[in-house]
Amino acid sequence: MQVGKKYKIIYDRNGCIGALTCLIASKFFKENIEDGKADLLNGKEIKHEIFELEIDEEFLKMALDGAGVCPVNVIHVIDLETGEQLI
Repeated sequence: MQVGKKYKIIYDRNGCIGALTCLIASKFFKENIEDGKADLLNGKEIKHEIFELEIDEEFLKMALDGAGVCPVNVIHVIDLETGEQLI
């Protein structure tokens, strides 16, 4: 059985301005009602307010859509096989 490629979402919550455009990727992002910023659902905090989440290829388009509409560019998608930053 072939396993699809893996990707990683990296989210720098420090820079989030609460535009919440990333919520189009509702599988990954949700509004935090306490401060109005987005939270990366099931994300692991790797540094203060920097979160990452590994995803399967089947969810790549949704992740790219969510990252692509962020007005302050604090969401990135990385191809784990090549290390290339897609957004």
